[in-house]
Formats: sequence, structure tokens, C-alpha cells
Amino acid sequence: MAFTASELSVLAYANNFTLWHYVTTDDDVTTTGYFNKAVDMLRLNDLIIANVDTDGTPVTKFYLVTGNDGSSVSITVYS
Repeated sequence: MAFTASELSVLAYANNFTLWHYVTTDDDVTTTGYFNKAVDMLRLNDLIIANVDTDGTPVTKFYLVTGNDGSSVSITVYS
């Protein structure tokens, strides 16, 4: 599937940091380019709380924005 901008929302913003929430039926949001349509919103070190696979076996995961070069966004599981 693909990223849906209407499912990405801000939970908190302070000191150039944004905490996001994202909901999707997709089971993997770490595929290359998944969040590229949000390149103008997501910044390095932002945190995304994602509820994934909501129509299957729902899981909540935390992701860190590790890259944004103005055209592509990369994330990794927060640990």
C-alpha cells in the first residue's frame, strides 16, 4: 500500500521536535520511500508512533526519522 497523509497527525511539537502519530493497514512502513510524500513535514529526529497492520494483527511501533534530504525520508525503528 502507500502512505496516506490524512493518517499522519501531530501529537506534540516543541523546540523543533515533533511527535507524530500514524495509522495504517500496511504491515511495513520502513520500505524505501514510504514517507517521501511527507518530506515537507518530517524532520530529522522526529518521532513517529505508528499503529501498523490495523486490519490484520495490529502492532504499535516507534520510529525515528533518520534522514530527510528534501526529496526522500528515511526512518528506523526506535530503540
